[in-house]
Amino acid sequence: MQFVTIEKHDRIAIVRFDRGIAANPMSQQLLRELTEAAHSFDHDSHTSAVILTGRSDHFSMGADLKDPQTAALREAGLAERRLGMMAGMRMCRAWEEIQALTIAAIEGWCVGGGVALAVATDLRILGASAGMYVPEIERGMNMSWGSVPRITNLVGPARAKRIVILAEKIMAERAVDWGFADETVADGEAVTAALAMAERAAALPPVALRMCKQDINAYANALASVASHSDFDQFALAQTGGDFQEGVSAFLEKRQPRYSGA
Repeated sequence: MQFVTIEKHDRIAIVRFDRGIAANPMSQQLLRELTEAAHSFDHDSHTSAVILTGRSDHFSMGADLKDPQTAALREAGLAERRLGMMAGMRMCRAWEEIQALTIAAIEGWCVGGGVALAVATDLRILGASAGMYVPEIERGMNMSWGSVPRITNLVGPARAKRIVILAEKIMAERAVDWGFADETVADGEAVTAALAMAERAAALPPVALRMCKQDINAYANALASVASHSDFDQFALAQTGGDFQEGVSAFLEKRQPRYSGA
């Protein structure tokens, strides 16, 4: 079953991903499809703006902890597990490296891996009831996929700590106030607003747009790889601890976790 579709309207493309369930969780297959979708623009000199959107009820509730392929990775050897842990980082990097302007249109919840993907795009438009939430630390793990430097670039170090360490839920209005998102619109209008923004981009000189984006990203992300080059190794290490097992078990059993530092 294909989870990702791409529509093209002259200089604008819309990439939609839908697992067919409300949570729209990120499985290993979805990570691969989203990576392939991003790479499909590698040799596209025509498209000026790419809109990325999930379901109309939720963008994504994050990694699929019940995904059989993800579960199999936890039982694999270190070399195979390490390669598997790079999948999310590769996906986010592929989206960040699209030369066209990228806009995430977000309805409902954008959680964990969904946040990592959203902050890899250039701009984020949220429906009025949408929220951004990074619960990884509450599951006994670190936030990875190269997302911590990107979040810090957007909101600054103090607010990044509130998002990543304290796991505060950031609703649409506060997300815009913090710089975590760029615009909030009525529920159900995120894609429409993203299209209006994409049309502005499509009316600009395409080569100049790409050069300006490249310059801004080069400056903003100059030290990003220094901060996050090994976050997948940290994630693999976190999975070996008792707190990770407790965090996942508590989530699946819908109870409060009891962490010990093990």
